[in-house]
Amino acid sequence: MNKTVDAQSEIYKEEARELLVVLEDSLLQLEGSPDDTELIGQIFRALHTIKGSGSMFGFDRIAAFTHEVETFFDRVRNREIHVSKEIIDYTLKAKDYIKLLLEAPTTDEAPCEQELETLIGYFNRLVSEHKATKTQNPSSNASTTILSTQGASLSNTPVGLLTYRIRFSPAAGIFLTGTNPLFLLEELHALGECRIIAQRNAIPSLEEINPEQCYVEWDFILTTDKGIDAIRDVFIFVEDSAETRIETIGDPVDEEGYKKVGEILVERGDIKGEDLKKALDEQRHIGDILVDKGVVARDRVVSALAEQEQIKEVREKKAREEAALSIRVAAGKLDKLVDLVGELVTVQAHLSQKANSQIDPELVVIAEEVERLTGELRDNTMSIRMVPIGSTFGRFTRLVRDLSKELGKEIVMTTEGAETELDKTVIERLSDPLVHLIRNSIDHGIELPAQRESLGKTRKGLIQLSARHVGAQVHIEITDDGAGLDGTRIREKAIEKGLIAPDIEISNRELFALIFAPGFSTAKTVSNISGRGVGMDVVRRTIDALRGQIGIESEKGIGTTITLRLPLTLAIIEGLLVEVDKDYYVLPLSSVEECIELDHTKDTGREEHRFVNLRGHPVPYIRLRERFDIAGDVPDVEQIVVTDSGGNKIGFAVDQVIGEHQTVIKTLSRVYKNADSVSGATILGDGTVALILDVSKLSQVSRSEGSI
Repeated sequence: MNKTVDAQSEIYKEEARELLVVLEDSLLQLEGSPDDTELIGQIFRALHTIKGSGSMFGFDRIAAFTHEVETFFDRVRNREIHVSKEIIDYTLKAKDYIKLLLEAPTTDEAPCEQELETLIGYFNRLVSEHKATKTQNPSSNASTTILSTQGASLSNTPVGLLTYRIRFSPAAGIFLTGTNPLFLLEELHALGECRIIAQRNAIPSLEEINPEQCYVEWDFILTTDKGIDAIRDVFIFVEDSAETRIETIGDPVDEEGYKKVGEILVERGDIKGEDLKKALDEQRHIGDILVDKGVVARDRVVSALAEQEQIKEVREKKAREEAALSIRVAAGKLDKLVDLVGELVTVQAHLSQKANSQIDPELVVIAEEVERLTGELRDNTMSIRMVPIGSTFGRFTRLVRDLSKELGKEIVMTTEGAETELDKTVIERLSDPLVHLIRNSIDHGIELPAQRESLGKTRKGLIQLSARHVGAQVHIEITDDGAGLDGTRIREKAIEKGLIAPDIEISNRELFALIFAPGFSTAKTVSNISGRGVGMDVVRRTIDALRGQIGIESEKGIGTTITLRLPLTLAIIEGLLVEVDKDYYVLPLSSVEECIELDHTKDTGREEHRFVNLRGHPVPYIRLRERFDIAGDVPDVEQIVVTDSGGNKIGFAVDQVIGEHQTVIKTLSRVYKNADSVSGATILGDGTVALILDVSKLSQVSRSEGSI
């Protein structure tokens, strides 16, 4: 029982965290588009779901507090209160408080009672002010369901699947104009899922009927994604001979339940509220009661029931579609699946090796089929772990907003490539480095508005966050149009700290890379937010731990671009298997550019500085036999694997290149924690262990030692 409750609580927490991300993102977008009804609807729905589910799973404090905010935003949604920057500020604080409640231990007392009282007091004050204004000026809240008024507010808004209530009341003499209402009904029906109810209560007796007059009006319940303008176009030629009312019911799939029949009739204006109250005192179907009392015609009730049924069916259809599209799986189960697939890849490699060593065509065919299926299973399993990086990008909009406000700066953040997918493990570990880099750009990159204007720049600074796939890697760029890095200042600080000698000339790329040294900072004053270089060593260590690379390009006065190059996944990679004597190594295939032969008669240069001529360009190389102190004679012809390391080519001399290899990465024990040149290990088909080389670290170590 307790395990079931705990599991349900975790499910709620996970869903609530996702909804809070949606809530924050929608609020930040709403700040720039305060009249966007779709965004307001998203905010209300997020609050409504958090409240409803919270109450269901026993998170009463969350449900109670969120109810207050939801009630307020219901007034915003009904256009009774206009969105302001202050409202956005306080709603963001309310979102933070909900998150605090979500992560807090379950106790009777809510954390930060003073914060709670402040937030609830603010929302209640706004509601009270609105009520007072409404009392003083009742006409200011007048609303209408006339088509032109509704269309003015919705025609420019992006339309999703919405349900509309339409009443078409043609004039008695509409037939005399040559109009056949049935054609209009067919045209409207073609716009989407539609129910049509004819109101026949005005039809006179056969003796009194005039066949040239129309006595019928129609109610339509239409669910469509075409928008209100498409509905208006249906009736455009009968505006002078009919009365048409269109009301937007909204998105029928977003709220729990729908209005009762009596509520619909009151909302439509078919009955009065007091009639409904009297009828509710009787314990029969409300529609039957109202008809029996003569308050409303039977056709009106049938129309209201049709609307209710339409909403119910659309919601059920959407729920079925969503259930078929996705399923929520615990992260631990997914990690276990990846581990099992990794073991299967190892066994498959063993099977393939065994089949190739036996003279048995049937076994070879079986091994090839297993290899194909294993490859498909591996690719599909890894794709399940892939999530769009936009889920991480969305968090930084709030960061930029809050910090720019705190520092008195005007900053706009844009994103590109939010749909780019990356392993969830990589994304989880990437969040903190990105936060630090963006904070640095805001604090020490972007100038104050007045300073930017004096430099001929726009008042608003720009930070761009982008991601894209490049081969088997994802490149993430953080670009700002601020002051850029001061190369002279960095050089002076590096000499002062003994990182470089005064007479050494290095490239800008190498110079900028020095800011990742521990404790390195060029800031003249200490900031409580960041310092260009302070903590950058932590960023570097995190990226290195992800087997990634980091590079900086900057121009003083123009701006800075920091590029993170990361592998798609940390579990299984495509590698190039090589051999030195009887030892095996794997180089990530994403870093490999080509393989060439090295004839010792053409081996030039001093023993400690080796280069190979690659189509007229000298490329330094490292002999792995010497790097790892492997005994034995060097073969007459070695193979050199040419790789790319941070934009620089570097070769690795090996005895033999075996070929491509699906590499299941195994973490090394703590014994190897200081082995900078190795990022992991893998098990080959025959059980042999092969070390996975860290190309970037090998290059850095060799350069620092002066061996290349």
